[in-house]
Amino acid sequence: MSIRFDGKVAIVTGAGGGLGRSHALELARRGAKVVVNDLGGDRTGAGGSSDAANKVVEEIKALGGEAIANGSSVTDDQGVENMVKQTMDKFGRIDILINNAGILRDKSFSKMTMEDFQLVVDVHLMGTVKPTKAVWEIMKSQNYGRIMVTASSTGLYGNFGQTNYGAAKLAVVGFINTLKLEGQKNNIHCNALAPVAYTRMTSDLMPPEAEQMLTPESVSPGVMFLVSEDAPTGMILCAGAGVFAAARMEEAEGIFLGREDLTAEKVAENWGKISDFSNAAPFFMGGEQTGKFFKLATGGK
Repeated sequence: MSIRFDGKVAIVTGAGGGLGRSHALELARRGAKVVVNDLGGDRTGAGGSSDAANKVVEEIKALGGEAIANGSSVTDDQGVENMVKQTMDKFGRIDILINNAGILRDKSFSKMTMEDFQLVVDVHLMGTVKPTKAVWEIMKSQNYGRIMVTASSTGLYGNFGQTNYGAAKLAVVGFINTLKLEGQKNNIHCNALAPVAYTRMTSDLMPPEAEQMLTPESVSPGVMFLVSEDAPTGMILCAGAGVFAAARMEEAEGIFLGREDLTAEKVAENWGKISDFSNAAPFFMGGEQTGKFFKLATGGK
């Protein structure tokens, strides 16, 4: 099995360095035409420069690939519109969107300002929603699309000092959980990546020796599969240091406690059964949970 992207056009946001650069280069090596988007700000979102995106474009061209740079902010409606227009004018189609752009403004919740919370949510959540919205109808008309969002273990499990980041990163999982359903009939597959990598954003959060193991290049192979023709849909892939693991949300089987004389005390008394995950199962859509509730509440009828 050989994964190739010949004839495919990919947009990678936040591709001026780190994970985004690695994804963009690997797409190009495998034949894709790549739009390298990067605002060029620092990890807090301040500043801006086209230098980083242009350097990655030059790297791709040196490999014999085809690429263009774009400096739009993923939070700016007009900028996102211009990015998509630039892509369509140059290449005529958009097959792959990798939502990778992000910033950090870490502080404990007590010390975090609402401005820092809002900005991180805007970049990670709305900075994923806006490019996805901009390419959605194009992908539908093509009857083909592969969309990847970048989640995080912070969103899945939590990390101290990252309430803003965690809220946004779990939100993008919720986003693709519905997109996977709406995109099915048009062959649009939507997946999430939860990476661990030593990059400019994380360099002061990890010991220096982690740099040798947690390379962006040890994550990108998983991304190539998630945006390939044979990609699954609705999956969360955790990746780092060459290790790959699928993650999922599960729900305990639960029990029916009746609707008469139902009290908080009854819930407390049965908490062991309510929280028993020995027969837990994932759902592909929310309606499956409703079906389970009806089944339990009616004795299986």
